[in-house]
Amino acid sequence: MKFTAEQIANIVNGTVEGDPSVEVSQLAKIEEGAMGSITFLANLKYAPYIYDTRASVVIVNNDLKLEKEVHPTLIRVNDAYLAFSQLLSFYNEQIAQKAGVAETAIIDKGVSVHNSIAIGHYSIVGKGVKLGKNVVLYPHVILEDNVCIGDNTIIHSHTIVHRDTQIGSQCEIFSGCVIGADGFGYAPNEAGEYSKIPQTGNVIIEDHVDIGANSTIDRATLGSTKIGFGVKLDNQIQIAHNVEIGAHTVIAAQSGVAGSSKVGKHCIIGGQVGIIGHLKVGDHVRIQGQSGVTSNIKDNTALYGTPAFDFNQYSKSYVYFKRFPALVKRLEALEKERTQ
Repeated sequence: MKFTAEQIANIVNGTVEGDPSVEVSQLAKIEEGAMGSITFLANLKYAPYIYDTRASVVIVNNDLKLEKEVHPTLIRVNDAYLAFSQLLSFYNEQIAQKAGVAETAIIDKGVSVHNSIAIGHYSIVGKGVKLGKNVVLYPHVILEDNVCIGDNTIIHSHTIVHRDTQIGSQCEIFSGCVIGADGFGYAPNEAGEYSKIPQTGNVIIEDHVDIGANSTIDRATLGSTKIGFGVKLDNQIQIAHNVEIGAHTVIAAQSGVAGSSKVGKHCIIGGQVGIIGHLKVGDHVRIQGQSGVTSNIKDNTALYGTPAFDFNQYSKSYVYFKRFPALVKRLEALEKERTQ
């Protein structure tokens, strides 16, 4: 697909500075730009590349001042990073799977499939499933019985959505996710063995949620595991049974939230964070990567460490920790002087 600078400017609400008819057909980093590509400049650290890049078009901020003439056509916008993100979304829409049902897809006879829906090869849609308009199921997606998918939601290949799961509109679930598998519920018996506790609940995912590849969200024992509006989950994340994640919270890769914990709204959780079960994490909480959370957290708190504690206290303590070997040597020297 080829687009002119003028067409792109219309998409991102920008103004063209240079040749509006120049065409591009690929996206690139500014330092790797080639003829026929488009890139962007948002971080001034990369500003020197604009004078050397071979990209045909560069999206820049309105307030960018050039020190000398540049080769590419510029598209000036209020926020270059946001504009390029909009362009990426537009690009993904253009290459998305087109509407229609593949011959090898298996769809229960009672399921209504709107003509705007795309279902890829070898996907399976079970009994009682409800699909909104413009839903896209890539190849090898499995929707078990009574799953509900909202409008404009995209589910990528090899994802399994178990029974009774509800997924909202404008969501995107990437490859290899398992939504609604049984939670980790077992009870010890008199023989010292573990008996499985039936997991009878479901998973509810609200609108505008993104879930990264190979992440898992377990069904509730009773009630629902809930993922709030606008939540963004990275790859390889584990959300256990009966967990609730508040609206607009973001969680980085390889983090896990144990059963029945509740995470508030607008939280930022780094990679490889572990949150034990039955806790309450407040709103606007920031947890640094590799932290272990073992107690309730109040609103507007920043944490680091295992077990996690106040970030500012951790930073001060870490300064002393780095100096610890020198302090020990000084202490040993003082003791030696005292004994002489």
